[in-house]
Amino acid sequence: MIKKLLLIICTIGLFVAAVQREQKYGTKPSSTQALADSVDAETGLALDPHFAIVKAQCTGCHSPKLILQHRFTRDEWLSKIRWMQRNHKLWDLGETEKTVLDYLAKHYAPNQTAYSRREALRNVKWYPLEK
Repeated sequence: MIKKLLLIICTIGLFVAAVQREQKYGTKPSSTQALADSVDAETGLALDPHFAIVKAQCTGCHSPKLILQHRFTRDEWLSKIRWMQRNHKLWDLGETEKTVLDYLAKHYAPNQTAYSRREALRNVKWYPLEK
């Protein structure tokens, strides 16, 4: 009986620790250290030399999750910036616009794996199912 109680307490403790870690870092405990080192813990955005400029220009008005959930080409990102300037009073990015676009096109461009299913099966030997 005591062993079962200790097992339940340990299980609950591990669960609480995992939830607190996810809330603190915004990542699941199963994520690799390499992945954690390549993204900002606060925003989830990719780290690179221009990260601070992008964070300052983009997250002043909206959540970084809005960036993370989209994959656009450079021209499409520019189109989104122009749309925000027309419709949401986004300021002129000035000289930083090129830097922001370079960053977005590098880290948040469309990629095939994000939009496609697994590779098609090949050389499959099908067999009839028994009833």
